[in-house]
Amino acid sequence: MSGEELEILYRDERLVAVDKPSGLLVHRSWIDKDETRFALQLVRDRIGRYVYPVHRLDKPTSGVLLFALDRETARTLSEAFLAGLVKKEYLAVVRGYTDEKGTIDYPLKEVHDKMTDAKARRDKAAQRAVTHYERLATMELPVPVGRYDTARYSLLKLRPETGRKHQLRRHMKHIFHPIAGDTKYGRTEHNNLFREHFDCHRLLLAAVALSFPHPVTGEPLRIEAGVDEPFRKVLDRFGVLF
Repeated sequence: MSGEELEILYRDERLVAVDKPSGLLVHRSWIDKDETRFALQLVRDRIGRYVYPVHRLDKPTSGVLLFALDRETARTLSEAFLAGLVKKEYLAVVRGYTDEKGTIDYPLKEVHDKMTDAKARRDKAAQRAVTHYERLATMELPVPVGRYDTARYSLLKLRPETGRKHQLRRHMKHIFHPIAGDTKYGRTEHNNLFREHFDCHRLLLAAVALSFPHPVTGEPLRIEAGVDEPFRKVLDRFGVLF
């Protein structure tokens, strides 16, 4: 992927938003020390100026990724995220049939990386974490998985109220509906099903919308992203257009 191929969803004199593909790191990390390409670098090269990350998406998650173009805007946007003024929407495919809607209010302990968080406190209390979900569609595949004769899945809209590390992936695991394609918190047999039947080798989680007050004008701004072809093939099976 080149900088030219990274789709710009929105840009003005203070900020830029791009559609980050699944599999791309936001910035350099010891977690993947052999990686040589990062969203921050690609955006910088694409627009020819330095950019400031104000939030992050997991490497396997795709969707709206926002950068500031100066320090003051970065500080304002970071404060907006902390104050809960930024509303995030995700699409996810999860194992099983969930309730039609619900709220997961389950505190999460910090997830530490062996190298980057070596000095982090291990005795820190779990932090408040809240995720709202709405079921958009269901599908059942005539494929035996484990002790079941068929495989059932739900398509969800997820709206995290807080922003803990891996929150959506951990919350869906907590209610026994892990996200398809999640190699860390999911189920291998279901991940294999999506690889074999849909040729889908990615985490089925996408940040499809970001809404927040513009850091300068205060006017409401909503930035949306679509999904890639592997995700779209799965949505087609749900009978959903997106």
